[in-house]
Amino acid sequence: MAISSSSSSVLKIMLLLFSAVVGSGQLSPTYYARSCPKALSTIRAAVQSAVSSEKRMGASLLRLHFHDCFVQGCDGSVLLDDTSTFTGEKTAGPNQNSIRGFDVIDNIKKQVEAVCKQTVSCADILAVAARDSVVALGGPTWTVKLGRRDSTTASLSQANSDIPSPTSDLNVLISAFSKKGLSTSDMVTLSGGHTIGQARCTVFRTRIYNETNIDSAYAASLKSNCPSTGGDNNLSPLDVQTPVTFDNNYYNNLVIKKGLLHSDQQLYNGGSTNTQVNTYTRNPAKFSNDFAAAMVKMGDISPLTGTQGQIRLNCRKTN
Repeated sequence: MAISSSSSSVLKIMLLLFSAVVGSGQLSPTYYARSCPKALSTIRAAVQSAVSSEKRMGASLLRLHFHDCFVQGCDGSVLLDDTSTFTGEKTAGPNQNSIRGFDVIDNIKKQVEAVCKQTVSCADILAVAARDSVVALGGPTWTVKLGRRDSTTASLSQANSDIPSPTSDLNVLISAFSKKGLSTSDMVTLSGGHTIGQARCTVFRTRIYNETNIDSAYAASLKSNCPSTGGDNNLSPLDVQTPVTFDNNYYNNLVIKKGLLHSDQQLYNGGSTNTQVNTYTRNPAKFSNDFAAAMVKMGDISPLTGTQGQIRLNCRKTN
């Protein structure tokens, strides 16, 4: 059947619009709908399997996405190993002997490559895996915008300077998030990710031995697993109440001075963020909704799109 000139014009316009959306730097929830329709289900199944095997892995995958987005944007740079031309981010202070889950991401990438060759970026896998991890531990879901591409380099210096420290005061936390386009409210909300996961003794030792805004019985219980010297890698849950369930107990803990990290307790220490913490203790549904929205916003930090970057075949190295 012949195509009329008017129909041809409409078709050309539709193609131009499609090309504009794909190459304009905009992310879209339906990015892989045609190119890799099994991508999301493949990632979800792999995450569910990993979290089922080890509950802590859910928090680790969520943290990988966070540490990725805060350095060069959400571009998969955190996954790169060191090379002869650059030092990766894995040995940065906030990451060394701390971030984990790289083997799970490798496994997910291998499975995704099996269903669609060089189509789904490692950066997008991190974003989807973070969402699926939260869901697997009973938390909210959200629609992940897709279409990120992978960086070809990493930044050790930016990882050291831009990822907030567990010893940060409130003003430092506010500034670190603001630098990434995230509000103080976003910061308090995203900190709720600490309702799951564990931390090493070395990052909370000073708090439990020297700080006064901590429940004394809670501090004493922590000291049994975190001596004043040694035991640096001994772990304690960030949420003492429900450490493997994504809920609002992180905020309930802060109100009773049971924040594990100095940076956690800073959110409820007589400052400007007390009100939001109190709101989340009373309204877990609001926390869930806000967390979902804040994760989408964080996922929008400086993505590589269109012809920028590449789709890595191996998340640990460039093509």
